[in-house]
Amino acid sequence: QVQVVESGGGLVRAGGSLTLSCAASGDGFSIDAMGWYRQAPGKQRELVARFTRGGSTNYADSVKGRFTISGDNAKNTVILQMDSLEPEDTDVYYCKVLAKSSAGYTFQYWGQGTQVTVAS
Repeated sequence: QVQVVESGGGLVRAGGSLTLSCAASGDGFSIDAMGWYRQAPGKQRELVARFTRGGSTNYADSVKGRFTISGDNAKNTVILQMDSLEPEDTDVYYCKVLAKSSAGYTFQYWGQGTQVTVAS
């Protein structure tokens, strides 16, 4: 019922930048929050950055000062600006959407993932 479309992954050298975008669409839901997660092999999926409708943001300690997340509530989109990329940032990045139905129930939706590769 909610579609999540991601774009912006790619290959970049260490110290470079990439921009990830995520757009959510659907009927009968309001979007409470959207964020980006990544998961390394053998590890739990990790929150990278999150943006809420009220404008609050959260960042993983490892990306603070390097990544910036912003949102456009009217378009249900978020942008993750990634600067000073490091090889450790290499991973598949997933967009997560928290959507609330008219009855007040919250649902989670995930994008398919986009590859970010940082070469040393």
